[in-house]
Amino acid sequence: MQAKRDFNRLVGEADQLNFEGWDFSSIAGRWREQPPFWDYRQIVSTYLPQADSLLDMGTGGGEFLASLPALPPHTCATENYPPNVPVARKRLEPLGVQVTTFASDQNLPFGDAEFALIINRHESYDPVEVRRILRPGGIFITQQVGGRDNLALNQHLLGHAEAVYEEWYLANAVAELEAVGFTIYKAEEDFPPTQFYDIGAVIFYLQAIPWQIPGFSVEAYREQLFALHKHILDAGALTATSHRFLIIARR
Repeated sequence: MQAKRDFNRLVGEADQLNFEGWDFSSIAGRWREQPPFWDYRQIVSTYLPQADSLLDMGTGGGEFLASLPALPPHTCATENYPPNVPVARKRLEPLGVQVTTFASDQNLPFGDAEFALIINRHESYDPVEVRRILRPGGIFITQQVGGRDNLALNQHLLGHAEAVYEEWYLANAVAELEAVGFTIYKAEEDFPPTQFYDIGAVIFYLQAIPWQIPGFSVEAYREQLFALHKHILDAGALTATSHRFLIIARR
């Protein structure tokens, strides 16, 4: 009975939490995502001083880009998740950064060879189009969420651990970039653990990451969520495995 009351309370609290930008602070202490063994910020910071132009693809709320020191004079960002766009513009436009939306990865609203450096963390991209807007000798840095990401959630809610984007892993991404003429400087892949300490954190995460369980809602998955809630109470946490890969490529 107490488990049911706690479940209903945590579900109600999760419904009241707001997800804005790319900010998971609302569930701080209620989940832990171990980062991959590389340092994305350090890598970007290594290449930034040599770049006179920069594009941040999928800037979220602009948090990461705004935190970088001494942005190049020509810096742009893209963001296609509608709730994030005004957040990113409010944060980045005072810094002189134009935030742009677009209809297709295959038709970005930028000129040929416009950027010396393109960074992309957890955003889709088309290799041909990235190559078009990157100047010769320019650098493309991307950290991607692989197709095997946190499949324990799929197992508990869907009854299987089949990935929606199962073919999205390092070797395929490298092959796609090489096929259009990129030279690969670095290619790394990692599977660090992620832990969820209560069902409210799981619900918040799945609402923020809708592609993990397409069509997710509390009502549609209430029975499975309650079973997962009891698992977390018994085990202390749901332990999943993240999937990340990093590529640094030169045009």
